[in-house]
Amino acid sequence: MDLHIAASIVPLLGWAVHGGILTRRLACARRDPLTGLHTRAGWTARAEHLIRRHPNAAVLLVDLDHFKNLNDTHGHAAGDAALVATADRLRGWCGHNGTAGRLGGDEFVAVIRDLAAADVDALTAALHRPLSYAGTFLPLAASVGVCPVAELTVPLLTDALAAADTAMYATKGRTRRGSRTTR
Repeated sequence: MDLHIAASIVPLLGWAVHGGILTRRLACARRDPLTGLHTRAGWTARAEHLIRRHPNAAVLLVDLDHFKNLNDTHGHAAGDAALVATADRLRGWCGHNGTAGRLGGDEFVAVIRDLAAADVDALTAALHRPLSYAGTFLPLAASVGVCPVAELTVPLLTDALAAADTAMYATKGRTRRGSRTTR
């Protein structure tokens, strides 16, 4: 091979490898390493897109109840298993109707295209199913707040998240008194 041709191919090959590495690193930065869900940055871009395109969209905020107690009692590996199970259940519930993410800690978020087509009670039931772990069943519970985007004056993701957060804390108060209603 001619030396000039080889000299021109080597930098191109280097740039191709560099581009591939950057693409993989960016994809990893937008995925939570424990659960595989989108991180806040990755989820936000998808959520804003869905909200713009689907007027019946809804934003959900999910917070695990008594997570610190689970971690303290059963250990961090059990806590990680609970987070992974919650992510799997939320991802499965969203299916092709939306997308889920992990904001951090024990907080999760989802956006769905059409609230009328979604069964929030089924999600709540799934999130309350005990988790089989190390020969025992861990109790899981979660509070879910829902904000139908159509109820907002201006359909902004930040406003939808704030409304879902308010609804989630109202639900958290009800679930601690024995009710499991989410709306």
